[in-house]
Amino acid sequence: MPRVLFGAAYYPEYHPGDLLKTDLDLMAEARFSVIRVGESVWSTWEPENGRFDLDWLQPALDGAHERGISVILGTPTYAVPPWLARLYPEIAGERATGSRIGWGARQEMDFTHPAYRFHAERIIRKVVERYADHPSVIGFQVDNEPGLHLLHNHGVFQRFVDWLRERYGDVETLNREWGLVYWSHRLSAWADLWTPDGNAQPQYEQAWRRFQADQVTEFIAWQADIVREYARPEQFVTTCISYERPGIADDELTRRLDVAAGNPYYVMQDGFAVPSAPDSPQSWTTHDTWAFYLSADRMFSSRQAPFLVTETNAQAIGPSWVNQPAYDGQWRQAAWALVSRGASMVEYWQWRTLVFGTETYWGGVLPHSGRPGRTYREIARIGAELETAGALVADLTPDADVAMLYSMPSKWALAAQPALALPDGEPDRRSYLAIFDPFYRGAFEAGLQVRVLHAGQAVAAEPGEVAARHPVLVAAGLYAADDATLDWLAAYAAAGGHLVLGPRTAYADHEARARREVQPARLAGAAGVWYDEFSNLAADLPVRAPAGSPLALPADAAGTRWADGAHAEGAEVLAGYDHPHFGQWAAVTTRAHGAGRITYVGTVPNPALAATLFRWLVPDAGPWGAMPVGVTSTGATAADGRRLRFLHNWTWEEKTVPAGASVRDVLTGTAHEAGEPLALGPWDVRVLLEWP
Repeated sequence: MPRVLFGAAYYPEYHPGDLLKTDLDLMAEARFSVIRVGESVWSTWEPENGRFDLDWLQPALDGAHERGISVILGTPTYAVPPWLARLYPEIAGERATGSRIGWGARQEMDFTHPAYRFHAERIIRKVVERYADHPSVIGFQVDNEPGLHLLHNHGVFQRFVDWLRERYGDVETLNREWGLVYWSHRLSAWADLWTPDGNAQPQYEQAWRRFQADQVTEFIAWQADIVREYARPEQFVTTCISYERPGIADDELTRRLDVAAGNPYYVMQDGFAVPSAPDSPQSWTTHDTWAFYLSADRMFSSRQAPFLVTETNAQAIGPSWVNQPAYDGQWRQAAWALVSRGASMVEYWQWRTLVFGTETYWGGVLPHSGRPGRTYREIARIGAELETAGALVADLTPDADVAMLYSMPSKWALAAQPALALPDGEPDRRSYLAIFDPFYRGAFEAGLQVRVLHAGQAVAAEPGEVAARHPVLVAAGLYAADDATLDWLAAYAAAGGHLVLGPRTAYADHEARARREVQPARLAGAAGVWYDEFSNLAADLPVRAPAGSPLALPADAAGTRWADGAHAEGAEVLAGYDHPHFGQWAAVTTRAHGAGRITYVGTVPNPALAATLFRWLVPDAGPWGAMPVGVTSTGATAADGRRLRFLHNWTWEEKTVPAGASVRDVLTGTAHEAGEPLALGPWDVRVLLEWP
């Protein structure tokens, strides 16, 4: 791309028509290069069954093109019109068998139903055919944030049975693989399979989640294939992903698309402060800077390639009782952080704040008054900076000091049988992320950069190749994994990689069945450590390093929420628990294996323990590694091979950072020699090009 695309979702149909020229002029002044349109208003495109109104968008596209603003056109399939719900009540989705989702929000439909598919295909073809040749249209977004519901409709369930039949062949195989002898669940025929509503069998749940993700993947690919019948070769097809939706597997979903795209929303104001809060909850909006970076790294992970940001915070994002617009400077920080991790587009949701509807208080670039204010001014500054930086910052490949394996099957399995409990004793359905996230946070707080790899992406490559590219690989919470994956992990270490095993890794097989061997299964011998019991923790356990350990643990280092009863047999104990009972077990061990090493962590580390662990794993962070508290340094490689450095100050205080190399400020043109102090104001960003 000639530059990072920059703009907003734009809905001229939601506002008086006489505002169109004003809107587009303001966008051009803010250096917008793209808008996204059309995805939310099927009932505007097709007011009645078979009556189409396709011309209303033409003035917006013409006006955008006149100002050099490109357009991403959306298919409106996620929000069905009232007439369709009225004429075909059978297309209503069901959250539980026979319990329909009431119409009145969005995505209430069974997107697999033939009646819905007929009408969806018709409107897709009408809209895309009408505008595919418009010179402003550079790409298409099919649907919007898919996978909101796990559908229980009769037809969906019957396809699930067919899906199982294809995978397992016969009921006896299914009985054996799922252990259905338990509680008298053995099937005598496929007709015996019960619906998922009251299911308590984890193997059933694992298959159900996989099937649901496959359905969403097929639906999005179906739309993409229709669009490609009309699209020009240079136009891309994508969808926007909300990564915590229950019905998606993003690595599989994006294979049939041209580029990954996602919606990283975040808590503003003190949610961006570094150091972060001790224990902030995460949801569809991330809280804390490390979690925001993780959302960007997850988007890159979908295809291991640069991605598009289709929606992110303009003003405060959320319902009417959540109003925390950014501090001055934070929009710049967020935009440049996303670019530094591979974003080739940053689009805000949305351009104008709505005066009606569910999202009345989801603030846009312009407030309810429509007058350009503080938000507009800072976003316009970002637009000018991206224009100045040009192609240099487009399609970046972010640096990676360590890699972390991500596993959707493990996420599903640990939602069905959570390892961790909430403070009130209820199960923590986010157990997978509650294990994965502290390791990512530890790397971030140690000043390191992370490449997130889906487990399937990693094992598709040769272990030695991955070890050379990613010398440190973390597998934390990798609960559901087949034999080949676990053997690949051992081979990775033998080839020279440093493998870090976290809690629950290797405990279950691909069906989420607990393995009949000591843990970590198939890796205990290579790791030199084993356990066969474990415990939830009612309180944090202090962790101490024995004499001679290379871990320089601070006094507040602790294990949280979980402890494996680990016995070291051949491994060096790096840390143990300071407790009269748990003290008999190792908390952290390490052992050489082949040309590499395996380090085992038997607890969920608190930030102090996790950061210390990663400083030991990667002791030399390079010339840009030693940053003042509150400052982050990230690197990336440009498409032409040049090296970029991004410095962020996430505090109210001015900071000074010594240049780790000779650099030129991309935004001001100022040159600095290596070692020269670089000033960062409060909530400030520096974008630097390193000299050879």
